[in-house]
Amino acid sequence: MRKGLLAALLVLPFVAAPAAAGVIDTRPFEGNDTGGIIAWSPEIAHIYRDIAATHCARYNKAARITSVHRWYGDYVAFRCQFPKGYDPRKWMLYGGPVRTMY
Repeated sequence: MRKGLLAALLVLPFVAAPAAAGVIDTRPFEGNDTGGIIAWSPEIAHIYRDIAATHCARYNKAARITSVHRWYGDYVAFRCQFPKGYDPRKWMLYGGPVRTMY
């Protein structure tokens, strides 16, 4: 009885781990200061530009959508780039523009 219970307790993590694979790691959005991807779903059809712009605004950059694949499970890719007329010396002295989400 005890050996069977001990064996079950030792095997349980190995049996349950594949069932939870991808549950923690699956996110609809990934990105950093150079750009990112947004998982496509019909719910984001009208707001994916806003998601990208909000993400890039954290880095004082503007979002540029590079590809849109309108298939469920595919991705919308975007790139974060400095706005037109960006001059790092002026930004250090006078600060960035009031609005970078364009």
